[in-house]
Amino acid sequence: MKTNKYNKVLVGVFSLLFPLSTFLFTSCEDKLELTNPNQQTTATFGNTADDLEECVIAAYNHMRMEGSYARVGYTIDLTRGDEVWNSSQVWYLPFDDLNVPATDEICMWPWREWYYTINVCNFILSRTDAEGAALTEQMKRIKGQALFIRGLAYYNLAGYFQTPILITDYNSYSDLNSLYGTNNTYDETWDQVEKDFAAAIDLLPTRALGGQWAQGRATSGAAAGFYARALMMRHKYSEALTVLKDIIGGKYGNYKLMDNYGDNFREGSKYENNDESLFEVQFLDYGTQGTDDEWTPVNTSKNATQGHAVESNFGPGDCGGWADLSASPWLYQLFKAERTTSGGLDPRLYWTIGTYEAEWDGFEYGNSCYTLPMSADNYIVTNNNYGGLPIAKFTNLRTGLYDKVVTGLHCGINLRMMRYSDVLLRAAECENEVSGPTQQAIDWINQVRSRAGLAGLKLADFDSKDKLFEQIANVERPKEFGCEFGRGFDLIRWGFFYDSSRMQQLKEHAAVNFWTKGNYTDGVITFTPKDAVDYSSCSKSSFDSWTNGHEFLPIYQGTLNDNPNLKGNSANFSTSNADALYGAVHPVVKL
Repeated sequence: MKTNKYNKVLVGVFSLLFPLSTFLFTSCEDKLELTNPNQQTTATFGNTADDLEECVIAAYNHMRMEGSYARVGYTIDLTRGDEVWNSSQVWYLPFDDLNVPATDEICMWPWREWYYTINVCNFILSRTDAEGAALTEQMKRIKGQALFIRGLAYYNLAGYFQTPILITDYNSYSDLNSLYGTNNTYDETWDQVEKDFAAAIDLLPTRALGGQWAQGRATSGAAAGFYARALMMRHKYSEALTVLKDIIGGKYGNYKLMDNYGDNFREGSKYENNDESLFEVQFLDYGTQGTDDEWTPVNTSKNATQGHAVESNFGPGDCGGWADLSASPWLYQLFKAERTTSGGLDPRLYWTIGTYEAEWDGFEYGNSCYTLPMSADNYIVTNNNYGGLPIAKFTNLRTGLYDKVVTGLHCGINLRMMRYSDVLLRAAECENEVSGPTQQAIDWINQVRSRAGLAGLKLADFDSKDKLFEQIANVERPKEFGCEFGRGFDLIRWGFFYDSSRMQQLKEHAAVNFWTKGNYTDGVITFTPKDAVDYSSCSKSSFDSWTNGHEFLPIYQGTLNDNPNLKGNSANFSTSNADALYGAVHPVVKL
């Protein structure tokens, strides 16, 4: 939503709601301070729909902070996947190596931000506790949005931290002692996520309402999409399939694939909140409303959430980025392995990885990295000794808007958190799990492949459920969603971490070769991708260092110290989650 309305109420609402949530993360030693008698309190605020609308805006704002989706909260999931590797060997190294210690403060940022979000949502819900017909249409939408956002918060907390604390009743933690809750189980947390999304579906309008509801607010379609995702985390495939079929059938609004895949990764009203998007995190277009160089994860200045800093992590050093993360050679070769029906490269490669390809000379913005021309001998790579393939997704690497990554939170491209292509491929996966392989599953997959110009799959080529799963998990999803948030969640729900053949596959996917200073020519690395990745000869793989339990982030030790009833999760104790898997792991199948 290209408006600064989210920002203008941020400070006021935070000053009211913030204090309660901070007790989750600080010690009991804080001094009692006098309160200004003229300051708003929960006794004087939140009693009108207008007040609660401001709270809703504050809740949306929390999605746009460092710990949620503005940078770290978004990109950490990429590091535990096999499509991305840490090329800086500094910032993301322990996350990419899947052995981050509990003393690393960065792993606390998503925990902190999502609990801030939950606190705001709980306040809203405490003032909208009426049911059904007792709610006005405006209050239904307010309540539905609060439930959706809280569900999204716990979705991330369960996905990252496994056993968070469920705090759902704002009135129950008005005193300090009640805040020190104990961990809830993984299943209990997902039960709450499902409950929140299911309730939000019934309260929220479809995108057909138009106006702001079609441009950035949660809708019934968004809630249904995330509800299906939550169901799939515990292999409730039949239930998820019903929901996904309803989305495809238009029950929650009309969605379709954009003709041009790249339209999902540009900024501006022509492209953002388009017909393919079920939900996206809103950022202001670059250059529209000031600048902000403040990187504080909980920054509450009026400009703090102008844009996101995902671009800084992805952007190559030659163009001003930090190049913390790069695309894996496996993902690159996956794109190169299959040509379109016209003999060209998959256009999704262009928008996913910033490599030079002769065919790109006449495609979109051509062979350029920001405005820097690329040639066959001059690859735009990372800003360190190790090299890497730059990630183009949710950056301006391919848009031509400006010539380099701009310091600070400036990139205005909305982060598409759920697209209709995800609905189609998830429906295909669920259909395959329930009844597969079937022609219906193939048809849904082929809709996505057709947009990319690829030949349709044939049911006759898939003689087992396992083979079609392999196609979905390790071909279709990586090419459609490569270097986007969610791959780590997928690997967990598929059980790949606790199957020896799958772990070997992940090691091979994430294998890279380090470059040396000798590869530099005038500060630029010459890079020629190999036809295949030979894992045995590679310098490292992210999954070489994974140990039991570290598919999740540890709960920050400082948080555990301040909360005596809170216990660490599997990552804190390096304990196996193999027994917690929901069903058998699909064996590796050669395609």
